[in-house]
Amino acid sequence: MKIIPTSIVDIVVFEPKVFADNRGYFFEAFNSNEFIKAGVNRKFVQDNQSLSEKNVLRGLHFQSPPFDQGKLVRVIKGAVLDVAVDIRKSSLTYGKWVSQVLSEENKLMMWIPSGFAHGFLTLESNTVFFYKCTGFYNSNAEGIIKWNDSDVNIDWNVENPIISERDKTGQEFKNFVTPFE
Repeated sequence: MKIIPTSIVDIVVFEPKVFADNRGYFFEAFNSNEFIKAGVNRKFVQDNQSLSEKNVLRGLHFQSPPFDQGKLVRVIKGAVLDVAVDIRKSSLTYGKWVSQVLSEENKLMMWIPSGFAHGFLTLESNTVFFYKCTGFYNSNAEGIIKWNDSDVNIDWNVENPIISERDKTGQEFKNFVTPFE
C-alpha cells in the first residue's frame, strides 16, 4: 500500500495495490499492519455507509471529546471531493483544509484523525461513501462548521449543492470555539 502525505501532516492518503485481470480486481481495503506503518494505530469500532446523488454536500462534521472520532474514508461507487479542516487550536495548520478526490476508479482512502471537521461533495449520482470510525456516533457531541464559511474558504467547485437542513445550521469559523487543543 502506498502512503501519500498531504499538506497537513496528520492527514494521510492511502493508495492500495490493486490486482486486476479479466475477472475484475482485488485489493486490501484495510490491513492494520500497513496502517500502523503510516502512524495510524487506531481501533475502529463503527462502519458507516451513505448513498448520495450528485452535488450532495455533507459536512463539515466533527464530534467533541470524549466522543471524538478518527475516520478512514473511501468511495465504493462514484466519486467525491473529500475535505478535512484542522480544528485543533494549538496546531500550526489550525483552520487550514485539505481535499482529495476519492473514487471507485482511484480507490484512494483518506485518514482523518480526531480534531478535524470532515465533509464531502458527491461528484457523481449514486455515490456510495464508506467510512470506518474510531469512536461511536454520539449526537450530543456532534458539531457542524458552516460548509461555505468565508474564513475557511473551501473551494468546493459547486454553486448550489444539495445540503441537509441540519448542515445549513453550521457555525461560522470566526465564532467557533474548538473543543480540541
